[in-house]
Amino acid sequence: MQRRGAGLGWPRQQQQQPPPPAVGARAAAMAPPSGGVPPGLGGRPACALLLLCYLNFVPSLGRQTALTTSVIPKAEQSVAYKDFIYFTVFEGNVRNVSEVSVEYLCSQPCVVNLEAVVSSEFRSSIPVYKKRWKNEKHLHTSRTQIVHVKFPSIMVYRDDYFIRHSISVSAVILRAWITHKHSGGDSSVKWDENFLHAVAKNYTLLKTVPPFERPFKDHQVCLEWNMDYIWNLRANRIPQCPLENDVVALLGFPYASSGENTGIVKKLPRFQNRELEATRRQRMDYPVFTVSLWLYLLHYCKANLCGILYFVDSNEMYGTPSIFLTEEGHLHIQMHLVKGEDLAVKTKFIVPLKEWFRLDISFNGGQIVVTASIGQDLRSYHDQTISFREDFHYNDTAGYFIIGGSRYVAGIEGFFGPLKYYRLRSLHPAQIFNPLLEKQLAEQIKLYYERCAEVQEIISAYASATQHGDERQEACHLRNSYLDLKRRYGRPSTCRAFPWEKELKDKHPSLFQALLEMDLLTAARNQNESVSEIGGRIFEKAIKRLSSVDGLHQISSIVPFLMDSSCCGYHKASYYLAVFYETGLSVPQDQLQGMLYSLVGGQGSERLSSMNLGYKHYQGIDSYPLDWELSYAYYSNIATKTPLDQHTLQGDQAYVETIRLKDDEILKVQTKEDGDIFMWLKHEATRGNAAAQQRLAQMLFWGQQGVAKNPEAAIEWYAKGALETGDPALIYDYAIVLFKGQGVKKNRRLALELMKKAASKGLHQAVNGLGWYYHKFKKNYAKAAKYWLKAEDMGNPDASYNLGVLYLDGVFPGVPGRNQTLAGEYFHKAAQGGHMEGTLWCSLYYITGNLETFPRDPEKAVVWAKHVAEKNGYLGHVIRKGLNAYLEGSWHEALLYYVLAAETGIEVSQTNLAHICEERPDLARRYLGVNCVWRYYNFSVFQIDAPSFAYLKMGDLYYYGHQNQSQDLELSVQMYAQAALDGDSQGFFNLALLIEEGAIIPNHILDFLEIDSTIHSNNISILRELYERCWSHSNEESFSPCSLAWLYLHVRLVWGAVLHSALVYFLGTFLLSVWIAWIVQYFQSVSVNEVSTKITVKCHKAVLMKKPVALPSERFKASSSPAPARAASDPATSAASPAVPPAADASARDQPTAATTPEPRG
Repeated sequence: MQRRGAGLGWPRQQQQQPPPPAVGARAAAMAPPSGGVPPGLGGRPACALLLLCYLNFVPSLGRQTALTTSVIPKAEQSVAYKDFIYFTVFEGNVRNVSEVSVEYLCSQPCVVNLEAVVSSEFRSSIPVYKKRWKNEKHLHTSRTQIVHVKFPSIMVYRDDYFIRHSISVSAVILRAWITHKHSGGDSSVKWDENFLHAVAKNYTLLKTVPPFERPFKDHQVCLEWNMDYIWNLRANRIPQCPLENDVVALLGFPYASSGENTGIVKKLPRFQNRELEATRRQRMDYPVFTVSLWLYLLHYCKANLCGILYFVDSNEMYGTPSIFLTEEGHLHIQMHLVKGEDLAVKTKFIVPLKEWFRLDISFNGGQIVVTASIGQDLRSYHDQTISFREDFHYNDTAGYFIIGGSRYVAGIEGFFGPLKYYRLRSLHPAQIFNPLLEKQLAEQIKLYYERCAEVQEIISAYASATQHGDERQEACHLRNSYLDLKRRYGRPSTCRAFPWEKELKDKHPSLFQALLEMDLLTAARNQNESVSEIGGRIFEKAIKRLSSVDGLHQISSIVPFLMDSSCCGYHKASYYLAVFYETGLSVPQDQLQGMLYSLVGGQGSERLSSMNLGYKHYQGIDSYPLDWELSYAYYSNIATKTPLDQHTLQGDQAYVETIRLKDDEILKVQTKEDGDIFMWLKHEATRGNAAAQQRLAQMLFWGQQGVAKNPEAAIEWYAKGALETGDPALIYDYAIVLFKGQGVKKNRRLALELMKKAASKGLHQAVNGLGWYYHKFKKNYAKAAKYWLKAEDMGNPDASYNLGVLYLDGVFPGVPGRNQTLAGEYFHKAAQGGHMEGTLWCSLYYITGNLETFPRDPEKAVVWAKHVAEKNGYLGHVIRKGLNAYLEGSWHEALLYYVLAAETGIEVSQTNLAHICEERPDLARRYLGVNCVWRYYNFSVFQIDAPSFAYLKMGDLYYYGHQNQSQDLELSVQMYAQAALDGDSQGFFNLALLIEEGAIIPNHILDFLEIDSTIHSNNISILRELYERCWSHSNEESFSPCSLAWLYLHVRLVWGAVLHSALVYFLGTFLLSVWIAWIVQYFQSVSVNEVSTKITVKCHKAVLMKKPVALPSERFKASSSPAPARAASDPATSAASPAVPPAADASARDQPTAATTPEPRG
C-alpha cells in the first residue's frame, strides 16, 4: 500500500499551501527591539569571573600607570583639601597574590575602598577583587596599609589539568577611593553608589601576562599516569579561533528540478564563533538575513504552490522563510510569527519563464525587499518592498531548509543555479556577490530550450496539417472502401509541401527526414502528447540502427535524431546523448554537452539520467562537485518511484540481478522463453511440481533469469499451483493478485480465504498479509497490529514496516498520538531486512537529522537511497539487454548497454563492462574515448561492498601501469590489502609476492590487516603470516599456490638454518626443486588417470548403447539438453548494499510488501 498522508508531519496547521493574505496598504515596519546588554553583575565578583572564564579572550599586554585625581571639596568641607589616597604596587604584573601599599589621609570618619576590575575584548569593568575598611580614629594623619590582592588562578596561571580555560584579559585596573561616613559613604552603601560619593580617587593599570607566558600552578596534587599522559598530549596546543562568517553557499552547481516531490535538504549548524552565535540568538524575534538564488523556470506551478526555498522546523512545520511559486507566476512568501501563527504575502509581479534570473530577498525585521534581475548582467526586472507590523520568529538551526520539492509540496519545473544565504545581514542587490557560476553550462541550457521550442513548433504544425488533411478526406469520402484499403495497407500519410523556408529545413534536416518517414495519423490529438509520442518514435527508429552488427558505427549519424527526440520531451534520448558525450562513445568526448543532456534528462525525471547525476555528485567525478545533499535529491527521486514501478505491469522493466560475466555457472542458468531451462521448468510445472510452478511464476511475474516480464502468464501458474498443489507459498501469491486484481478479476472473498489458509500453514508472509487486509479494508488497527506483531516475531520485515506506519500515523492501539522515535526503530528494522519503503524512511531521517536516533548523516542517506534506486526495473531492463547481447555474441550491443548501465553507478555493470573491455580491447579502443578498463574497475572499488576481484584488478593495474597510467606501488599494496581483508586468498598471496620482491608493507597496512608489527617485526615472519592466511582462505581442496608457497618458505628457512655451504646449498636446492616437481607431476598423473578411467567407462557404455562420446574438452558442446541447476532457486540477485546494509529486498527473498502494495514473492 502506497503511503499517502503519512510522513514526518504536515506543514503548520496541516496546510501544505496556506493561502496568501490580501496584500494591501500596511503600516511602517515595527522598529527592532533595543538591543539589551546582559545585566551587570553588581557586587558578585565570583559570578562575574565565572562568566568571564567562558569567553575566548585574545592575549594582550597592559601597561603600568599611576594617576591621582584631585577632588574639589564642597564649600562646607574646609578640610577636604587634606584627603588623599595613593598606592604602590610592588609587582607590576598580575600575580596570584599582589602586594599593594595603600597610603591615605582622612579628615573625617571615612571608608577606604579598594577594587580590581578586569576588561576583555567583549566585556568591560568586571570586578574580580573588592576590599573596604573604616577609619574613624586616625584623622588628619597619613596612614599606610598593606593589602594582599588575590587574583583568580585562571588570570595568572597557564592551563593545566585543573585549570582548563585560562582567560586572557586586555586590562586590569586597580582603583581606590575614600568616602566620608556621614556624607553617603557608609560601608552599607552599594559599591557603585559609594564610588559616586568619593572625596579622593586613584587608580593604576596592572600589566597582564599572556596565557602561554604564565607559570604553571602547583596544585599539590599527584595525577594518575593516564590523566597526566592525556593532559600532556594537549598541553601546548595553542587554540585558534575558526575563520567564520555568516555567508552560506547552499548550492553551487545547477540542480535539475523535475517538479516532483523531491528536493535538496540542507541543515545549518550553529556558529562556532561565539559572537556570531550570540548575534544570531538575539535576532530570533527580529530576523535580519538575505537569500539570493538563480532560477531558470520552464513552467509556472501546475498546482496551487510549488516549492522554491522553505524552512521546516523541528516540529515539521513551515518556518521563516518559506518561498513558493504560484500558478500565475507570483512569489508566495510565508513567515512564522512569534505568537505562533503564519503570515504570507504574494508579490505583485510575476517572474520570467525560460530566462536565467536572480532572485534576491532581504529581511530586516518586519520589512521584506524582493528583487528579480534578469541575465548575467543583472538587468533590473522587478522589485517590491513589503512591510509588516508583526514580529517574525526566525531560528535557522531548529530544522532544515529544502530547495525544491518535498513530501509536503512539489518543486518547480526548471533549474536552480547558485544559492547564497546571508544569515545575519540584510543586503541591497548591489552588495550581494552571487554570480552565475558554470556560465557555459547555463548558456547551453538556455540555447537547448530555445532550439527545442522551435522543434516542437515544427512538429506540432506538421502533425496538425497532416491530421487535418486526412480529416478532410474522410469528410468527403465517408464510404470509399478504396481509401480505407489504401489507408490500411498503403504508404503512411505525409505532408510533402512543407510550409517552412529552406533555411529552417537546412537547420533541422534530421527532423524533416524523420517526419517524412513517419505515419502521423495514429499520433495523439493532444498537442503535448503528440510531440512526446513523435519523439518516442524518432528514438525507437534511431535505436534500431544500433542493434545491427556494426551498430556502434551508426552512433554519429543518429545523434541528430536523438537530439530531436530529446527536444520532444522523450528523455531516454537525453540520457543516451549524455553517455555518448561523457564517454566519447563513437563521438568526440565533450564534458559540457554530457552535463547538459544529463541535467535535461534529470529535469525530465528520466530514471537513468537522475541516477547518473546522483552517482556523479556522490563520488565527485567527471567535473561534478562532491555534494551528498544534491546526490540524495536525485537518488531519492528514483528510489521513491522504484516500489511503484515494481507494482506496474506495463513498461520495459526487468528484475535487477547480480550476474557477473566472469561467473560461468550463473551464465549457464540464464534462459529465455524458448530456452532449455524454461522449457524443462514448464514441463515439470505442467506435471504438478509445486517448486517448478513457483519458480516459473516468479520468473514470469518479475522478469528474472532472462525471461521477459509476463504477469498474465505468471498469474495462471499461481492459480494452478494454489488450487491444485496446495503449496502455501503459491496460495499466498495467488491471494495477493486476487486482492489487487492484477491480470485477474478482483475477488476479495476468495483472496481472504486463501490468505487464511496459507497463514494456517505457518507462512509468515500470509500472517503479515492478514494484518494488511484488516488495516486496509476493515480499518481494524487492533487486529492488524495483532497479526503484524505475530509476523514480526516470525521474522517478517514487512510487518516491522507496518508497525512503524501505525506509530507514525498515531493509530497504534493503546498508544496516544504519533511516536516518530518508535516508528523510526521499526523502519530501521525493516530496512535491515531489505524492505524498500523502510529503507527510504531511514534515508529521509538521516538526511534531515530531526530524530535523535538518526543523527544527520548525508552520506549514509545517499547510500541507502542509492541501494533502493538501483533496484529500479527500467535499469534492470537495460542490464538485461546488455547481458542478452553478450550471451548472443553481439559485442557492439553488449558494449552499448553496459556503458549505459555502468554510468548510472551500479557496480555489477561497471565490473562487467570492464570485463568486456578486457576481452575485446580492440573494440573498447576503437569506440570509447575513455580508458575503459581503468575507469570502470576504478569506479567499482569505490562502491560499497565492492567485489574483491575488482581490488585485485586495480592492484594489478597500479603495479604494472596501464596505458597512460603510471605505476604506483603504494596504491597497489592498498588494493591487495583490501582484497585480503575481504577474505580473498589472492590478496594475501600478492602481498607476500611484493615482499619477496623487496617491497615494504607500511605499518598502517599491517594494522589494517590486524597483523601485529611488534610481533612480526621482520619480513620472514610477515611472509609466514601472509602465506598461512592465504592457505586458510583458499577454497581449493588439494595443493594450492598458497600451500606450496608456504611449504617452500619453510623449507628455505630450515635449509638456510642447517646448511651454510654454498655448494651444499646449491645441491640441496636442486634436489628440492626436483622433489617438488615430482610431487606436482604425481598429482597431475593421478588426475589424468581418474579422467581416463571415466572416459573408458563412458566409452564402454557408449559402445553398448551405440552413442557417440563427448571428450572432456567438448562435453558442453555435445550435451543435448542440460538439466537446470537449482531449478527452484534464484541466482544471486542482491546488489551492493549500504554501509549499514539493508539485505536483499523483499522480492529477492520471496517476500511481498504487504504494507504498501503486496506483490507475489520474487
